[in-house]
Amino acid sequence: MRKSSVFAWVTMGLLLAMPAAGQTESPPRTPDGRPDLQGVWDFRTVTPLERPEDLSDRALLTDEEAAEIEAGATERRNRGLAPSEVRTVPLPVGGEGAAGGQAVGGYNEFWFDRGTNVAGNQTSLVIDPPDGRLPALTAAGETMHQVGSPFEDLPMSRPVRVRTVGAGVDHPEDRGLAERCLVGFNAGPPMIQGGYNNYMQLFQTPDTVVIYNEMVHDARIVPLDDRPQIPDKIQQWAGQSRGHWDGDTLVVVTTNFSDLRASYEPNSRVAIGTGSTMTLTERFRRLDNETLQYEYTVDDPTIFTRDFTVRFPMQRIDEPLFEYACHEGNYGLLNILLGARTDELR
Repeated sequence: MRKSSVFAWVTMGLLLAMPAAGQTESPPRTPDGRPDLQGVWDFRTVTPLERPEDLSDRALLTDEEAAEIEAGATERRNRGLAPSEVRTVPLPVGGEGAAGGQAVGGYNEFWFDRGTNVAGNQTSLVIDPPDGRLPALTAAGETMHQVGSPFEDLPMSRPVRVRTVGAGVDHPEDRGLAERCLVGFNAGPPMIQGGYNNYMQLFQTPDTVVIYNEMVHDARIVPLDDRPQIPDKIQQWAGQSRGHWDGDTLVVVTTNFSDLRASYEPNSRVAIGTGSTMTLTERFRRLDNETLQYEYTVDDPTIFTRDFTVRFPMQRIDEPLFEYACHEGNYGLLNILLGARTDELR
């Protein structure tokens, strides 16, 4: 499609998305009648991935409980708590709690951007299994479960999928994939809320969708037509995505993930499994003019004893995405290794 055609299509879509004066807003649509999912979407939330044990039988909070949690999150952010003051959050599948900022040693709560909102009064982002927890690992999954850093749990096999912390790394392969700016943080896929930069931009034409995360500069181009799949032996960091419409829901199925990445990363300190055995199904549905519901199902019977589903709303914002420079050409990793070699000469 020529650039002029793309510009005309996007312009027409924006005009059709604007509600007439006096009308009740409803989810906008593109000229071909599909829901218009375009825009910059904010998926910050203080709702935990897994349901706290004291809420094990409850899927939803009351409005009063949600308001209390949001007020507390706002207070903590405004005060800029030191790492030792931040409430610990349980990590899934055997991980230890870690207060915000402890992993990097220099951040307090002010510098994080987790947001202050509760996701639809949910007690957890996991909605299935019904207990709101990640399923147990298989025996194979237990052998490919990295927690912490290689300096805390030696020996750790390569690739190092978790974010490494501390000194003593002699080789670039001993730094985590996210630190090497290859894959990780909140971009996924699937998208997982992190400490900051929790934004996604979506572009849409009749036959293609682009899902753009600025973390590690990842843009997934998702065809919506019937083009052939790539061979199973070809693996990619973000896998191979193919999309289709199920009514008003955009469904994106991704396979062919690299076996060098994890099957699932609940956060930068936990990596589970290997991507080559995972099928990821994502669902995007525009609920209203300001809300895009995001849902994904991880199906990896090699690693997990059953599949699981996560759901949370994204809120539309009118701000642009700003560059996440990562290592600015990977100078950071180069300087880490140069520093190590300099220490050896002393």
